Amino acid sequence: MRSKKVKRYKILKKDKLMISLLVLFGFIIMPASWVYTKALLSESNIELERIKSKIDKQNDRNEALGMQIDELASIDNIQSIASLAGLSYNNNNIKNITD
Repeated sequence: MRSKKVKRYKILKKDKLMISLLVLFGFIIMPASWVYTKALLSESNIELERIKSKIDKQNDRNEALGMQIDELASIDNIQSIASLAGLSYNNNNIKNITD
């Protein structure tokens, strides 16, 4: 009987280096980069919530100022200020402008 020769492949230094780099990348660099990107995403979400809160506060201020404008522009307020200045309200002098 003939015995078959089994070829054995030697692992070269380049191959060992490539394998160790792949292992390093797979077990250390990938999880670290995943944690880093999650931290960046979390930071971005926190900043987004801060900005949304500022927008809500500004909308509330705008609404309050709009109400204040409506109060100051009311016909009663205009008439009281006009009477304090010595003016009188005359409906015949008022002209409506339409589109």
